[in-house]
Amino acid sequence: MTTTPFDARTHDLEYVAPTRLNVFERWFLPKLKDERDLIFVQTAARLTFGVVIPGLILFVPGAFSWLYAAIYLVWAALFGFGPYILMLHCTSHRPLFKREYAAFNRYIPWVLGPFFGQTPDSYYVHHMGMHHAEENLEGDLSTTMPYQRDKFSHWLHYWARFFLFAYLHFPGYLKARNKGKLWARFKKGEATWLVLFAVGLLINWQAALVVFLAPLLLIRTFFMSGNWAQHAFVDINDPGNPYRNSNNLLNHRYNRRCFNDGYHIVHHISATCHWSEMPAAYYDNWQDYADQDAIVFDGLGNNQALWLCLMTGNWEKMAKHMVVFPGRERTIEERIEFLQSRARGQRGEFPRLLSPRAEYPPPPTPWRPAEA
Repeated sequence: MTTTPFDARTHDLEYVAPTRLNVFERWFLPKLKDERDLIFVQTAARLTFGVVIPGLILFVPGAFSWLYAAIYLVWAALFGFGPYILMLHCTSHRPLFKREYAAFNRYIPWVLGPFFGQTPDSYYVHHMGMHHAEENLEGDLSTTMPYQRDKFSHWLHYWARFFLFAYLHFPGYLKARNKGKLWARFKKGEATWLVLFAVGLLINWQAALVVFLAPLLLIRTFFMSGNWAQHAFVDINDPGNPYRNSNNLLNHRYNRRCFNDGYHIVHHISATCHWSEMPAAYYDNWQDYADQDAIVFDGLGNNQALWLCLMTGNWEKMAKHMVVFPGRERTIEERIEFLQSRARGQRGEFPRLLSPRAEYPPPPTPWRPAEA
């Protein structure tokens, strides 16, 4: 476990140039904007053959069985959900293909998306159009600041507001921010998913529930717990500071499977930082994390593991996995107190489940470190 600056270098995912390429990879490589992103072409291919085709088999007359459906759903969740969502995340921030091949960029959100709980383009509109535009501050409908992030009842409210009533709130945000093109894009994706789901129900209603509806319900819950964990430890006196409104999760197989998603502070400092550069962006600048009293966990797990620790009050586990930077030494008890102070600080009006906001604060200005 990282406890000194000498351990700042991690063993998380970094780019290694391939020594051999197959015909499929050689065909795609010159069409990519960044050759390091060939991993997404490979991932998309694996998910197509490993999840999409087995899912389509469920619609074949006589092929459906509840045993096969259960095995398929568990397999899709364990094998595909994490890599797909974080591939979608990376390619939303950095388009995969060059401009002349831009049509290929639609394969991940539009073709693969419905099999992994994603209505086409909804992730892009929400994540790029709102979350990064608002940075978990008051204008962000998914902000965690009004909640105590270690209270399950608060998380249930957070979950219900977006899982059940997002369609009451999100259109109002896009209208208030004058994001008509994103609103049109969002509606087109939702309508496409509804048509696809309706056709699936007509062909085989059991298969449609398993292949399209169940992943959507699961993924939206995972999103709510994941975003909650990523923004659980907010310094309410400096909530626009990415070092103090998020955390990093280091040295876990999750980062190797999911393209360094654990580096969430790095991501909010520079949303376009390439997945392969995130470990270096952290360990080359660890002193900034120490100066800002950032919260970094080593070997704790993924965002769902952190969420579970918060919901069960497992503060000792979080404290033991917390990186201790030079000049920020704390005992286990002091770390627990520090983590609790960040998780329990609240800012902003507690949101209502049903009532859309009457008005929104001005968009935030980009955070800049204070002059020395």
